Amino acid sequence: MAERDDETLLHTLKKVAAVLKQSEIPFALGGSFAVYAHGGHSSEHDVDFLIRESDVEPALEALGQAGFTAERPPEDWLVKVFDGGRMVDLIHRPIETPVTEETFADTVVRPVDAIHMPVLSATQLMVHKLLSFSQHYCDFARGLPLARSLREQIDWERVRKETQHSPYAESFLVLLDRLDVVPYSGTADGKGRP
Repeated sequence: MAERDDETLLHTLKKVAAVLKQSEIPFALGGSFAVYAHGGHSSEHDVDFLIRESDVEPALEALGQAGFTAERPPEDWLVKVFDGGRMVDLIHRPIETPVTEETFADTVVRPVDAIHMPVLSATQLMVHKLLSFSQHYCDFARGLPLARSLREQIDWERVRKETQHSPYAESFLVLLDRLDVVPYSGTADGKGRP
């Protein structure tokens, strides 16, 4: 995606964050721009905000008053708002898990183009990415830039623990080991010792 498109999306991201802040609606930045906020690289270019399900209607109302248009897709875990042709996902149930106060506690306040906002932790971003892999969607190439660019910020033991039920996540973690990105055990020497 061209740099100009990213800048336009970044402007839309800032507008949504400002409306949510002014409306006192708790949120966390997720997705590729959260990776960017942590100083990493992402192969995707989308704007994702996590909000509680109880805040969906107030958020849509506030964003509608600010000039955004809303769409309710068939998927029941998010709603979408549009700033012209630029789309923003408001996700209230990522990876089949409701957004809660615990979700917001697992954030770091980071500046995103001069606006400070809560951003999902690098660890939680990795967990979300791995748990999004399934028999219908398993594009490891989309997770590699996240793992490589944020590996020092990720708690790999926690990632393993929270994704242990997923064979797709386990396969990805083995791939990271084989590519020398991070040892499978999550420690520097691969044998349980830092």
